[in-house]
Amino acid sequence: MNVLAQGAAPEPVAASSPSRLEQLCVEKGLKMTEQRRVISRVLSDATDHPDVEQVYHRAVTIDPHISIATVYRTMRLFEEANVIERLDFGDGRARFEENRDTHHHHLIDLHTGQVTEFQSPELEVLKEKIAQALGYELIGHRLELYGLRRGRPEPGPEER
Repeated sequence: MNVLAQGAAPEPVAASSPSRLEQLCVEKGLKMTEQRRVISRVLSDATDHPDVEQVYHRAVTIDPHISIATVYRTMRLFEEANVIERLDFGDGRARFEENRDTHHHHLIDLHTGQVTEFQSPELEVLKEKIAQALGYELIGHRLELYGLRRGRPEPGPEER
């Protein structure tokens, strides 16, 4: 199993070259305004899975003229262009991550909310076998695992 990334996003850094996400947007034919570039940079630099509010707070540290409405519109545009993916980790907030070439899954700690990304070749083989045994060709899937670290009490409803 390969753990990819975890933790909070670093402080945004001014971009001298286009971010991965900005390059993907250009390839998809999206017009890249300066505010969209800032938002794409924030998303590319994120090592967590920010919600729209978090993206907004990170973006205004780079460009204080960006509005929350602009962030919402841009996130919707990026999602429709399939350059970012909306995630639901069961906490009532839509989270986002950049679409990547590498397939991965998420393990969410129900006590801390920490999200750990991982890859498992064995799991990929097992999912294919299950689909085939049930008479299906697997064309897509998403898997989120929810857990508690051993030795920690289960969170109450207010902590979830």
